[in-house]
This record gives sequence, structure tokens and C-alpha cells, in this order.
Amino acid sequence: MPLTDAKIKAAKPKTNEYTLNDGEGLALVVSPKGRKWWRFRYQMKGKRTGLSLGTYPYITLQDARTRRSQLKTLIAQGIDPSRKRKEDKRRSSASEAFEAVAREWFQKNLAGWSGRHAKTTIERLEKNVFPFIGERPISELGVEDMLGVVQRCEKRGAVETARRVRQIMSQIFRYAVAAGRAERDPAADIKGAIPPARKVKHHPSITDPKEIGPLLRAIDSFSGTFVVHCALRFAPLVFVRPGELRNAEWNEIDLEACEWRIPESKMKGGSPHIVPLSKQAVAILIEVYKLTGPSGFVFPSIRTASRPMSENTINVSLRRLGYDKEEMTGHGFRSMASTLLNEHGWHKDAIERQLAHTPKDKVRASYNYAEHLPERKKMMQAWADYLDSLKAGGKVVPLFAKVN
Repeated sequence: MPLTDAKIKAAKPKTNEYTLNDGEGLALVVSPKGRKWWRFRYQMKGKRTGLSLGTYPYITLQDARTRRSQLKTLIAQGIDPSRKRKEDKRRSSASEAFEAVAREWFQKNLAGWSGRHAKTTIERLEKNVFPFIGERPISELGVEDMLGVVQRCEKRGAVETARRVRQIMSQIFRYAVAAGRAERDPAADIKGAIPPARKVKHHPSITDPKEIGPLLRAIDSFSGTFVVHCALRFAPLVFVRPGELRNAEWNEIDLEACEWRIPESKMKGGSPHIVPLSKQAVAILIEVYKLTGPSGFVFPSIRTASRPMSENTINVSLRRLGYDKEEMTGHGFRSMASTLLNEHGWHKDAIERQLAHTPKDKVRASYNYAEHLPERKKMMQAWADYLDSLKAGGKVVPLFAKVN
């Protein structure tokens, strides 16, 4: 009788190696130590031989049956699978195998990544990709191979990993195409085959001071464009909403008064908002002013100065630094500031007003947008100094509010 997953899982090791037959030459071998692996036996020109098809559960029952069908097709065409495998291995020199090209791509990008992102990337490849297609010539891989890789991730419930793995494989293929070692990127064709990620109702944030320092140092080492680098450094200092940050315009900013006045048309609550600018925030604006001032968007799109940078720019940049969306988002800088400022005793109303959490009475909100402004100015400078001390990793500057 054909094998079932239940029968395979129930198979226990015995004193001697034994096999469970699935039929048509396919069998699962169970070793005395409990290792399970697939073997396909066939006859070619009167000679019986066999091939190993990989270990279980990395190669599922369905995977093994698919490979058996492929091998039987070769045999029907008069092609010896064992000989073909050896020829394929010879033809695929070490430098042209997918794993070799992937590691080459990895090394070329390593200098621009944080240690965290590099570690996550190589682990995803080593766990989810290399065991299945690593030895195959990159030029021979197609859409079905890409789909097989991501579907294995999906079947174990790791949909987000499947998405990340597809993105990584696509980047590797684009590198190979540019180097003339592949003709196209088959991973791009399966983008729509992965179900959308579950919507996250909250905005993940880092609020532990021990983890904020490394995040800020990673941001400082960001190797993207200058404008995006400035926006990344500016975001934690002002903790506005991502849409407010990317739509900032120079006519709203007064560098001498150290203020950014956002008009009501750009605010979620429909009321104008004042952002006191710390010395650190002003210094960043002076840097970017040389490139994008004196008019238009402070952080324009890389493609055209007539539009702001993309709404995904900050989040994509955090991903490049190695922070998954479950860990940190552009919106998360708001939670970071809110949590720590409240913990350190700053006036709750001043914090809420600075976060632009306007009261339900919109008329009152429109007239009181400057409420608690003196304390907010002190708070924003104290916050910037506190972040600097966390980034430096030495003595931490106190963030506690001073009682007058």
C-alpha cells in the first residue's frame, strides 16, 4: 500500500535499517538511529541501481513522489537519472550553483548591512533555500523551483518568511542577471502567489533603552541615499506620523525659531501642529537643506523633487537595517517616545499634545495647538539628548522631567 504521512511519522527505528515502500521504486529508509531518507530504485539496461532523493521531513512525501515522476520520465526517454545527475553536477561548476552565487551576492552587500540583517538573511537562505536548490545551476532554475521553496515555508505557517525568502531570491537573481549568469528573475513571477500577510493592528516599537542604542547606531550606519539617511535620523527626534514626516515642506520650518509648524490640512486630527526642534533636529535639517532647500519637500522622492519620498521608504530602510516589521516601524518612534517620556515623569498632557493626540472637541483643538509649548520645547531637547546618550553607549543623560 502507498505510504501516508501518518505511517511515516509513526515509523520507529529498529536494530537494523529497514524500508517502507511507496511503490514504483520509491521507498523511505529508516536507519537504526531514526534518520529517514528517500531512495528511488530503478533498472536501466538490465542493471538495477538507485538514487537518494533527500531526507525526510525536509523532502516531504509529496516532494518525493514528484521527484519519482520526474525520474520515471527520464527513464522512459532512455536517460539514466544517475548518470544525468553526475553530468549535471559536473556541468554546474561550483561558481554557477545557486548557493555559490547567493553567497557571492551576500558578500558584496555585507558592508552596507547591519550585523542583524546579515545574520537574518544568511539564516533564511541556509534554512529555507540552499537545502533544496543550492546545488542547482542558477541559470536552470525556474518558476516552479521558486514556488516550491516558498510553498514549503507556507505549509509550516511561516507566510512572512515565505515573503522574505522570495524577496531575497529575487535580489540574488537580479544580481545574477546583471552578471550574465542568468537570463531572468523567476522569483519575480511568484510574487502574487504568496497570500498577503496578516494585518498588524498595532505598530511594533522598541522601547527598551538597551535596544534603542543599537537601533540608533544602525541608523547612523545606513548606506542608502543621503536624503533617506537624514529622514531616518530625524524621525526618532520628532516622532511625528510617517505621513507627516515625508510630506514636510521647507515653508513650514523655521530654523531660527527651531520650530516646524504643520498645517491642519496635513494632520490626521485636522488641527495645526507645532513640533519644537531640538538642536540635533536642526543640525540634520541644515545638512539636508543644502541638497533639497530652500523650497519644496524636505525629504523628496529620489525620482522627482516634485513629490515626497515614498510612504514605505522609512519602513523599507528599517528592514534593510535588519529590523522586521514585527520589531520596529516608522510609526514605532511615536510609541518609543510616548512610553519613555511617560515613564520618566513628563506631563501627560504635554506628551499627548506633542503626539498630536487632539481632544474630541476639534474647535478647542484648533485653538490650543500651542498648549504646553514651553514644556514641550524642554521635553523635545531632553528627548534628543537622551537618545544621543543611548546611542553613545556611555553614561545615559537623565530624561526625568524637572519639577519647577
